[in-house]
This record gives sequence, structure tokens and C-alpha cells, in this order.
Amino acid sequence: MKLLHSMALLTLTTTLLMATPGDEQEKHIQRTVDLGKSSATLLLQTLGKNMKANMKSGGVMNALNFCSQEAFTLTDKVNTQLEKGVEVKRISLKYRNPANAPQGNEIKILNSFENLKNENVILPKFLVEYVDASTYKYYQPIVIDNAVCLKCHGNVSENPELQKAIAEKYPMDKATGYKMNDVRGAVVVTVKH
Repeated sequence: MKLLHSMALLTLTTTLLMATPGDEQEKHIQRTVDLGKSSATLLLQTLGKNMKANMKSGGVMNALNFCSQEAFTLTDKVNTQLEKGVEVKRISLKYRNPANAPQGNEIKILNSFENLKNENVILPKFLVEYVDASTYKYYQPIVIDNAVCLKCHGNVSENPELQKAIAEKYPMDKATGYKMNDVRGAVVVTVKH
């Protein structure tokens, strides 16, 4: 009798787990991952290509000017290329521009990336956060993996002209002192289903 009861309970549990809401949530998660990857890639490639061109044409000062004047414009432009209900942005605990400050749970996610990195755990390629029944967030960590990033985000006191320019453009700057392989922040893609 106990065996029959256990089998009935197992069948009921399996049926509930395979019910439509779980399937629907799986579809939302997969769609979030797909849109998150493509949106994050588009943003990072767009910003990276422009940053590289500015660095090549005028060095670190030109790259700084590009960031302060064009990065948000390019992010907005990328957002217009995404499908309706999808929005991409960059966030950081040590932001240069206050517009990149994390909000709500974004702070916890960034702290978790930092904690994992500090414990020598390999960071996940992405995380998906359930916000509500129709909204999910895709987080892709940004790690300093290129020495050129350290020109503006490393020890800028080695370049007094750059240090002064950063202070003028970003009086509340927190985005220096990084080393190779530090977590710089994350790309966040919000997907409304």
C-alpha cells in the first residue's frame, strides 16, 4: 500500500512539475537568454569598436572624450535596434558615470559576481533574474581582460593629465584602481515578455 501511495505521489508531483506554467517559464528564460546574449554582444561590440577607433586615432584622451560624450548615445542607439520590450545597459559598483549605478537587486548581483571572483570561482557567463511574471533580467559580467582597459580604469595617477581630465568630466568617479581580471560590472538586458 505504501508503495502504491508513493507511486501516486510521484506521478502527481511529476505531472505538476511538467504543467504549463513551468513550460511557459522555461520559454521565457530561454528567450531572455537568447535576447540577452545578442543584445549584450551588440552593445559591447558597438562600444568596443568605437572605443578602439578613438584610442587608435587619438590615444587615451580621445577615448575618454568618446566615453564621456558618446557612450550613452550609442547605448540609446543600440536600444532602438532591439525588439520591443528589450533594453540593454551597463552597470558597475564602481561607476564612472552615476547613470551606470546599479539599482535594487542589481547591487546584489554585482556583489555576488565580486564574491565569486574573490573566492577564485570561475564566473558564470550569465545569470537570469526573475523580476515578475512578465519581466526577466539577463546579467553578463564584464571583466577587465585587456590591458588597454587599465589605461583609464587602472592606476590613473601615473598619467596626471588623464587623472585631471577624468576628475573634470566625472567629479564623482569611482572607476579606477582596477587590475587585470577584476570584475568591472555587468551588462544588463531587461526583457519584458
